[in-house]
Amino acid sequence: MMTSVDTDLIRVLADPLRLRIVTLLAQETLCTTHLVEETGAKQTNLSNHLKVLREAGVVETEPCGRFTYYRLQPDVIASLAGQFADLAEAARATAENNVKRSCP
Repeated sequence: MMTSVDTDLIRVLADPLRLRIVTLLAQETLCTTHLVEETGAKQTNLSNHLKVLREAGVVETEPCGRFTYYRLQPDVIASLAGQFADLAEAARATAENNVKRSCP
């Protein structure tokens, strides 16, 4: 059984600031102002990271007056977690069955 993981999504989440944003948004829906306060990042830098997260489908936006709120998409994170769980299960089965390729 070949198991693959969404490498594009891993690249998106591999950035420390984006991972921090995702962690914060897992706790509550926040606007850019809140995220600037919480992360200490400059607003333009934060906006660029939020754009990457939005384009990857990790977050969605909700306009509220002159502010934009960001909400984490839990299904995307759950899907990635499921892919890692499948990978772990494959590794467990390989170890239990002592599966190894013969050397030539």
